[in-house]
Amino acid sequence: MFWTIPTLLTWTRIVAIPLIVGIFYAPLEPAMRNLIATVLFVVFAATDWLDGYLARKLNQTSSFGAFLDPVADKFLVCASLLVLVHLQRADVFVALIIIGREIAISALREWMAQIGASKSVAVHMIGKLKTTVQMTAIPFLLYDGQLFGVIDTGVWGTWLIWASAVLTVWSMVYYLQKALPEIRARVK
Repeated sequence: MFWTIPTLLTWTRIVAIPLIVGIFYAPLEPAMRNLIATVLFVVFAATDWLDGYLARKLNQTSSFGAFLDPVADKFLVCASLLVLVHLQRADVFVALIIIGREIAISALREWMAQIGASKSVAVHMIGKLKTTVQMTAIPFLLYDGQLFGVIDTGVWGTWLIWASAVLTVWSMVYYLQKALPEIRARVK
């Protein structure tokens, strides 16, 4: 099931990365670059929901799709965070927290799967909340202007990205606590 519609949608999130990064090198007005990058991010981030919905609706779920989906999400978020750090719209510590957590939890999930205990680190609501806040903060920071003439997206994006960093740590602690019994049993 390598070329199903849901898997192709997942691939678009990976393909989107050079587009979003490249926009900031295009000979456009800064406001136009911000707008295009924001729209691209929102459209491609929406494919995360859509590919899952279609995979279930069309009965096209696969182990490859289940692997690729979170990888695509992490690539898109991490690349966008690096762009935001480069543009000085996000603090490097926020990026380190979020990217570091993604690496650590991915490694933990891989190890837990190898030992047959992947259910103990299955996706939890705190992880979904973290992702939702991140996926809201990033377009606000990419846009970096006044939305509808009243919402300062830079300020809101900064608050939201810091909130997502807190949720990131919280979710990492949660997953580590769930895995701790297995870790203790295997490390002895």
